[in-house]
Amino acid sequence: MTRTYLPGIIAMAIIVVASNILVQFLYGDWLTWGAFTYPFAFLVTDVMNRVYGASAARRVVLAGFVVGLICSLIGTQIMGEFGPLVTLRIAIGSGVAFLVAQLIDVGVFSALRGGVWWRAPLASTLIGSTLDTALFFSIAFSEALSFVHPATDISWAAEAVPLLGLGPVAPLWVSLAVADWAVKLSLALLALIPFRIITARLATNY
Repeated sequence: MTRTYLPGIIAMAIIVVASNILVQFLYGDWLTWGAFTYPFAFLVTDVMNRVYGASAARRVVLAGFVVGLICSLIGTQIMGEFGPLVTLRIAIGSGVAFLVAQLIDVGVFSALRGGVWWRAPLASTLIGSTLDTALFFSIAFSEALSFVHPATDISWAAEAVPLLGLGPVAPLWVSLAVADWAVKLSLALLALIPFRIITARLATNY
């Protein structure tokens, strides 16, 4: 592992650890604070991909996956008021979603890197974020995937409520997923600004 990748690995580790902590705290009815930090993992991956290439980006993703896995395993051993801070389904969903979404992000970015500067990071982040949300919430909370860990109580997530409090009736976890997805898409657009600034600076020094 070359020192060149170390800042990216550290940044990814900080984002993953922060998100694992902040996901325990609600922001309003449909979001956790972790929804505002985790999307920046895609920014780190895309910066590494643009400046150092797909191989470096994959190394950073792998480091983030290992850190996330450790955090999740620790969380499953810490008991809160309603049981473990991290259920096994959430741990599995988080790990699978992160690894698949981030690697797809790397692949899409690499395929589009020759176009205008904003196309690769925007398309890869939008696709990766959508996959991440779909995989995580489905694995962690969908009744259809209860076989992942039948002992996990997801009855609260299956409660039928109006979508985001306004729309048609759907399981609560669907509202949580839609709100999470909306934040990710919004941050994907905003992240283009730091992406442009950081990659230009790193490319000059590289």
